[in-house]
Amino acid sequence: MAYQIDRKMIHDQEPMAEIMPNVVTAMSSLLQRVSETNDDLSRPFREHQRISAFNAVTKPSISIRSYMERIYKYADCSDSCYIVAYIYLDRFIQKQPLLPIDSFNVHRLIITSVLVSAKFMDDLCYNNAFYAKVGGITTEEMNLLELDFLFGIGFQLNVTISTYNDYCSSLQREMVMRTMYSPLLEPAFLVRSFHKNLLKNLYDEDHRNSQVTSAV
Repeated sequence: MAYQIDRKMIHDQEPMAEIMPNVVTAMSSLLQRVSETNDDLSRPFREHQRISAFNAVTKPSISIRSYMERIYKYADCSDSCYIVAYIYLDRFIQKQPLLPIDSFNVHRLIITSVLVSAKFMDDLCYNNAFYAKVGGITTEEMNLLELDFLFGIGFQLNVTISTYNDYCSSLQREMVMRTMYSPLLEPAFLVRSFHKNLLKNLYDEDHRNSQVTSAV
């Protein structure tokens, strides 16, 4: 359990409050591009794709950015929760390669990852009923999604400091790209399948040693 996350240390490293909307924007930008890419890649095979509780019958009308801004506005979770939720999403996709993020499941994956992250990271957080209301789903659905997500990541909730910092850097690079974007500079991982290439794979010794099964 060496190098297990120290929640106080991570909270001490949190960005200033006024920077946080940029983090939300960076995450929404990445998820938007990935979901649209996977929509195109999976369209011919959609009828053969795995169906899960995260899949909506139709694409939600609210944009990913607006959805994340809504969560940020009402959930009142710590800034570090969004980074850790970002890490959890990557773990979920790595472990569930038959369930790539697309426009049909991205919203439910987002609200669930933030809920799980808030419960793990924050001493106080809203309950599932509140998150369900923010996310536009029923409490029963929220309970089911939380359980599915935890099993989906193998209850691997611990995060190392080095991993946290690396994912922060990933989002910072996305912010830079948004301010000086050029198609020639777009990294290859943004035009490939999310579950293989969206987030940096961190298989250093610290990361492997920290994957201790935990439950909220």
